[in-house]
Amino acid sequence: MASDIRIITTGGTFDKQYNPIEGQLTFTDSQLPKILKDSRCTNSIVLECPIAVDSLDMDDIQRKEIVNSALNSPENKVIIIHGTDTMSKTAELAKSVIDEKDNHTIVFTGAMVPYSLKDSDAVYNLGCAQIAVQLLNPGVYICMNGRVFEAGKVFKDKKAGIFKEK
Repeated sequence: MASDIRIITTGGTFDKQYNPIEGQLTFTDSQLPKILKDSRCTNSIVLECPIAVDSLDMDDIQRKEIVNSALNSPENKVIIIHGTDTMSKTAELAKSVIDEKDNHTIVFTGAMVPYSLKDSDAVYNLGCAQIAVQLLNPGVYICMNGRVFEAGKVFKDKKAGIFKEK
């Protein structure tokens, strides 16, 4: 039996942790199992971690891999944790290749501040994405800052540090 929601994590700010030896943010283990446990999430979740990369370093092959994972998921409800700098680009790719008869609901989300740091928006954005993926019609969306946007109609306003509708 398929689980309720598949979460595909790709790295991004969401999962970065401070490495005191190197003095920089790096990837170690995904923060998602801890977040889901601490949040007392009762959805059945399948976690997939194909890559851990800053989205500024993500190439087109990796973007296609992420999109293919979502579209080939046995779960129809998919959340993709993605770096915010190029989240819109990957979401637009997903929208461009999804068949109009496909019944997947794909919601991208991420964080402006890593979960591991104080005042992170990671848990809030993940919670919003979990609700959104359950309520939205099939399609591709971005869920950030308490809002849901249709893929292709959203951009990251880097000066304001939020996502806005085009």
